[in-house]
Amino acid sequence: MNALKTFHLVSWAARDTKTVVNVGGVQIGGDALTIIAGPCAVESREQTLTIAEQVSRLGIKLFRGGAYKPRTSPYSFQGLGEPGLRILAEARERFGLAVVTEALDAESLELVEAYADMIQIGARNMQNFSLLRRAGRSPLPVLLKRGMAATVEELLLAAEYIMLEGNPNVVLCERGIRTFGQHSRFTLDLTVVPTLQQLTHLPIIVDPSHGTGDRSKVMPLARASVAVGADGLLVEVHHQPETAQCDGQQAITPEQFRQLLGQIERIAAIVRPAHRSVLAEARR
Repeated sequence: MNALKTFHLVSWAARDTKTVVNVGGVQIGGDALTIIAGPCAVESREQTLTIAEQVSRLGIKLFRGGAYKPRTSPYSFQGLGEPGLRILAEARERFGLAVVTEALDAESLELVEAYADMIQIGARNMQNFSLLRRAGRSPLPVLLKRGMAATVEELLLAAEYIMLEGNPNVVLCERGIRTFGQHSRFTLDLTVVPTLQQLTHLPIIVDPSHGTGDRSKVMPLARASVAVGADGLLVEVHHQPETAQCDGQQAITPEQFRQLLGQIERIAAIVRPAHRSVLAEARR
């Protein structure tokens, strides 16, 4: 990769130990497999708190939910904005969850800083360079999603933008790329996990929900993501996916999520021997 010469901060040349990012007391990139779970969007207080309670009972400590939703159609649900952030903050206080949520621009990023524990930069904004620079000046860690047509070089250089501004706490996320395939919304590129692990000290997680767009494929691809060595998963969970205002077709139910946790715990025990089961922790 010719661009490797410009990866001053994200490459292994910058440090000889793997970066571990702390999100509200939860580590991403350490010995444990980290799971971030929750709905695609904050639709209402009742919906969000119901899902937050159900995932927290399973030992989940990182809760996802979009207060701002970049949608392909301007007529689609765009999120609740700041009221949605307040609902997420309430979920954190009630259930001991750290909040991961997306910022779309500098204005919304300031609000995310006030309410959340981690800033998500979505696929459509991976090369929004002014937003990357602003995230780089934030005290919060950043979850950077790969753009839907982005190369590995472009993803790493986007992370470089953030780190160059002084924020070392970046987590990379594979969420599927566009190919000629018609069998899936996107093609989840799991080859990128070992590739990135060779190139960067930053943690890498996988989003099998957006990566497939189909709940029937989420669980198999989540298992595969763990097997290939990802540091964590970003999974959409909804208690009533058939009524969801955003991406309900790719959300799994809390019961399916419980089953998935049991499956990936067994895989994690092989590929990450030091991993501690979230299900076991929840029972303590």
